Amino acid sequence: MAALAAAVGGLWRLRAAGAEGQWRRLRGAGLLRGLVQPDSATGFAAQRRHVAHFTFQPDPEPQEYGQTQKMNLFQAITSALDNSLAKDPTAVIFGEDVAFGGVFRCTVGLRDKYGKDRVFNTPLCEQGIVGFGIGIAVTGATAIAEIQFADYIFPAFDQIVNEAAKYRYRSGDLFNCGSLTIRAPWGCVGHGALYHSQSPEAFFAHCPGIKVVVPRSPFQAKGLLLSCIEDKNPCIFFEPKILYRAAVEQVPVEPYNIPLSQAEVIQEGSDVTLVAWGTQVHVIREVASMAQEKLGVSCEVIDLRTILPWDVDTVCKSVIKTGRLLISHEAPLTGGFASEISSTVQEECFLNLEAPISRVCGYDTPFPHIFEPFYIPDKWKCYDALRKMINY
Repeated sequence: MAALAAAVGGLWRLRAAGAEGQWRRLRGAGLLRGLVQPDSATGFAAQRRHVAHFTFQPDPEPQEYGQTQKMNLFQAITSALDNSLAKDPTAVIFGEDVAFGGVFRCTVGLRDKYGKDRVFNTPLCEQGIVGFGIGIAVTGATAIAEIQFADYIFPAFDQIVNEAAKYRYRSGDLFNCGSLTIRAPWGCVGHGALYHSQSPEAFFAHCPGIKVVVPRSPFQAKGLLLSCIEDKNPCIFFEPKILYRAAVEQVPVEPYNIPLSQAEVIQEGSDVTLVAWGTQVHVIREVASMAQEKLGVSCEVIDLRTILPWDVDTVCKSVIKTGRLLISHEAPLTGGFASEISSTVQEECFLNLEAPISRVCGYDTPFPHIFEPFYIPDKWKCYDALRKMINY
């Protein structure tokens, strides 16, 4: 009851503070009814949650990789891991609870199929998991480590930044741990709060020597993960956990690769460039549809896919054409990776810009629980920013 009272109080304070536009958007979207709605049986206000702040948009069924099967995102991850273990006899998977299938079921059935020496649990120690993975990779084997939540990757920060990323350079390429891949569930999930909703990609984008990848769909996840596992550099692969079951599409059964460091233009346009990665791609796709329908504005939508090293050429080529850029991510605004994109585009495309670059991101606060609908950079916030750019 105390938490609910705080939620209701916060909503009324929002309105009293003059944030009428946000209030109307929440009311119009039904979020106020979802947060505060009387229960007919008890008369008390019941807290309800919406499933997601986006609509997943599957890509057309791929034709070039053979037989496909309907998979959600966690099944696509399982399929990629299965392909890797089958192809590479040195490959091993390890992490907290992975022998039992993992908390999100991404490794389900793999220990039974490949044995306890190749799929096994570790102690609850992220620093140890990554350090162990570095050691395995240095021997020449393929190490696939799982950090149970991206929020808990920070105890391993020293191992990733000071060891994995620098091993090749430290030894003059006599030794390397390039066959290390670190998987981690990432991003908001609707109820994860402070310690199960973070998006820490920007922390690692400042670290030369590793690659950082975030997929938007099951098809993308499998192809990008296989590319990470086969890449000759240590990779961090962040998996949008809200998509594990919400995203379903046709995915090839056989292995295939999607190139790293290549952004994808998933919708061509002429007036505004929209850039995002992971779950947020589906948000900006909806924004693009809204802009076309309500404003007659043509949006070019780009999925960055690889955060480090990112595809500068594709983004700049688009901005030169459109003259406007909006970047959106769930992580806090200050120091988020949108800042790096914005700075680079300003340097490369200054004379082509028709309006200031816009960043629509999370707030500079820890990720909230019941106030998540206010925190998320949803389609309404992105649409408002886009409209301001057009009217600039």
